Amino acid sequence: MSADKLEIGKIVAIHALKGEMRVQPWCDTPAFAAKFKRMFLDGEEYKVQSARPHKNIVIVKLQGIDTPELAQKQINKILYVAREDIKLDKGTYFIADLIGLKVVDADDESLVYGELTDVSQTGANDVYHILFADGKTRYIPAIPQVVKMTDLENGVMKIKPLDGLFDD
Repeated sequence: MSADKLEIGKIVAIHALKGEMRVQPWCDTPAFAAKFKRMFLDGEEYKVQSARPHKNIVIVKLQGIDTPELAQKQINKILYVAREDIKLDKGTYFIADLIGLKVVDADDESLVYGELTDVSQTGANDVYHILFADGKTRYIPAIPQVVKMTDLENGVMKIKPLDGLFDD
């Protein structure tokens, strides 16, 4: 899928008899995944007829998928949304945009720690996985005291590690 689309979740099962599908959301909450008016499946745009959170999943009904048989064919496929349909608060980023950032020291940019390779969502705050040149992955909390600047345009994140954070 193109860079203007983001994965919102995976279709994991059918729901009832009218083409509804159970979607495992890959975003902060099922409620967030349920708010879109359109989604993309197999590169095609679909109007969302209904979407509602149900426990930890989302029940989605896409226009044109009207039978259990059609819904069944979609299992294990990924649903996408358009980036332009999502408004992020200032200082928040898509995980997909953070992966691959070069992580450098905020005070001395010539000190490169490594590359951001993954993000764990822990509830309290996200945790960034940084792959160092020695092949080891180290972890930093995504808090303002540590992450000083994120520059997606230049592919750089500046951090100020807490004392002892990278002591092995």
